[in-house]
Amino acid sequence: MAHPDLNLVPPEAARAFADGDERRALTLLARARDLQVPESRGWAVLERLHGLVLIHVLREVEGTFALERADALLDRLDGATPRPTLRLLEDRLRAESQDGPSVRIRP
Repeated sequence: MAHPDLNLVPPEAARAFADGDERRALTLLARARDLQVPESRGWAVLERLHGLVLIHVLREVEGTFALERADALLDRLDGATPRPTLRLLEDRLRAESQDGPSVRIRP
């Protein structure tokens, strides 16, 4: 089953992350987040992904603050829906290339 927030993730951000261009992925995720209504689920999902990428590139403090903001909002809005992980970026890529080869994001 696809994650309910899959279409929030810009395919270009998922591709940039998979290609190892984390800075571009961060920029694209931030731009997409800023287009969402503040305090919305879409904003929180993209903020969480932004925070996870920050942590991935060893910017733990900034990433942790982003996760705290996003997770608090996600809990208030709907605590039952799973929180997105970096796997959502991989899933977004897979959805774009439905019949293409499997894409694996490096750990």
